[in-house]
Amino acid sequence: MTRRMVAFLILLLLLPAAQAQQIGPAQFPIRGVDGTPVANHGLTAEQMARVGRLPGIVNVGNPKGDVTLYEFYDLNCPFCRKAAADVDTLVRSDSALRLVLVPYPVLSAPSIEGARVELALREIAPPKTFLEFHRRIYAGRGVIDGARALAVTKDMGIDQGKIIAVANAPRITDAMRAHARLGSELKLMATPAYVIAGVAILGHPGLESLRKVIRAVRACKKVVC
Repeated sequence: MTRRMVAFLILLLLLPAAQAQQIGPAQFPIRGVDGTPVANHGLTAEQMARVGRLPGIVNVGNPKGDVTLYEFYDLNCPFCRKAAADVDTLVRSDSALRLVLVPYPVLSAPSIEGARVELALREIAPPKTFLEFHRRIYAGRGVIDGARALAVTKDMGIDQGKIIAVANAPRITDAMRAHARLGSELKLMATPAYVIAGVAILGHPGLESLRKVIRAVRACKKVVC
């Protein structure tokens, strides 16, 4: 077994045990586009500060935006794939939104491989390139692993030797471990999960529901006024 695979397995052991548990009730009256309640719960100011300090986050929105929305996602989560188009529409249409992407590879070893490449890209390219990678990787079908993620970066003209070297660095494993640990502590038991204004939203509520939450935060500093 390679040292790299050992690192993968260690990280998998740290994944949220709550992934297999039932998601709890909604603390705040947030509803999806079909009117059903969306699971959510409050976070402390200290927890919010820790989200902002995660080592592998990428601000792909307005860095001086008036509302910050964090999205925790796994590259192989089918719901994240479906949500990607809505999130892309959101960041394109809301110039005042600070959208922060948080790689959260919690589903499989291929997810971890893909995230290694993604986090390496974060280090060597600007946020707009990271967002373009995000769009391209979700445009395809099938499992996203390291080889597939590298193929996308190659098509984008990224130096393959450089990105592989960074992807294999211990700090990349450390970043993924930090994301997994905090996600577990915050009880992010579904992907995608969103964090905004002291609230964790579990699952994708839909574009209009996210817009409604953002409007509420702007109006009253709460997810629901």
